[in-house]
This record gives sequence, C-alpha cells and structure tokens, in this order.
Amino acid sequence: MRALRVGDDALLVEVSSGEEAEAVHAELLRRRAEGLLTVREIVPAARTVLLDGLADPAGLASELAASDVPPAPPRAGAVIELPVRYDGPDLADVAALWGVPEEEVGRIHAATEFRVAFCGFAPGFGYLTGLPSRYDVPRRATPRTAVHAGAVGLAGPYTGVYPRASPGGWQLIGTTDAVLWDHTRVPAALLSPGTRVRFVPVADV
Repeated sequence: MRALRVGDDALLVEVSSGEEAEAVHAELLRRRAEGLLTVREIVPAARTVLLDGLADPAGLASELAASDVPPAPPRAGAVIELPVRYDGPDLADVAALWGVPEEEVGRIHAATEFRVAFCGFAPGFGYLTGLPSRYDVPRRATPRTAVHAGAVGLAGPYTGVYPRASPGGWQLIGTTDAVLWDHTRVPAALLSPGTRVRFVPVADV
C-alpha cells in the first residue's frame, strides 16, 4: 500500500489489486462511521482510493502504511435486483471464451451475487465484481461506436450496465430496462460502491 499526497488536504492510496482497493474503501468507511476519521469524500477506483478533505493527510498516510487492512466484509442491506434479458450480440463470443453452451452464460451470470467495486466512465456506471477469474473476458478488439442504454456487458473481471447510449468496447451479453441514472431521483445513481447486485433473467416480451 502506498499513500500519496494530493494537494493540501487529500490523499491517494494506491494498492495492487481491486480486492485490496475494496478492502481499504470498506475500512475507511468504517472508521468514518465510527468517528475515527474526518474526511469529506472517499472515492474508490480500480486500484486506488482517494480521500479528500483531510485535516492531517501525512498522519493518515503513516497510519495506513503501518495498518493491516482486513478483507472487505460482506455488504449488509438489501440486494438490488436488475431484470435482464440475455440477448446480447456478444453472447456467442462470450460462451466460446468461457467454453460453455450459449445458454449457460446467462445461467452463470445470474447465479452470481455482484458487488459494485467503484463507479466511473459515465454517471451511474458501476464496475461490478463477483464472477470468478476464469470468466474474465477481453474487451472487443474493435469498440462499437454506439451501445444502447441498458446494455449489460463484460470486460476483464467486471460486469457493467451502460446507463446511457455511448461508444463502448465491452462484450454485450444482455439488456435491462433498469434506470441506472436519473437526475430527478435521490440519489440519482441506482448503484454506489459496495452495493450488492443480482441480475434476474426475464423473458423478452
């Protein structure tokens, strides 16, 4: 773990894996909830956690360097269920990469409980982890110029849902009608770091 000063009152914690980033994020949230840490923002990413609004960044950097951070605990609270039709254009390619029949892709994916590791790319886009590493898939060699909102895709160790139409290079395996981002809703984002997610297969009507 390495902690780098960012400006006067921020700290960027660098770790070596997504699992470590989730663990550090969970530990910092716990400390803040228990009144052990005063910080304005805690923002996780793939292998970093940014803390903004610290009174003593140097002191926390030294403390974290000497800390043994436990694994992220199971997320409490309800699971957000996203209805999905496994009808994506890359379903056959993903099945081939996984070495399973095409219909097995949806079964394996829907049997997994996911966790939002971090958010980014577009408002409402969550990077979901949970599939075993043997199901990691590469991005498409040629990205699409347009991916419709609600497309469910895979890239590397992540599952994600496109909250709006945009270019994209993920392997698309399905479609959901869930609204990932709604500026009139509080909170606007349906998914946030740490949220538990399940995909529930539905028939195409």
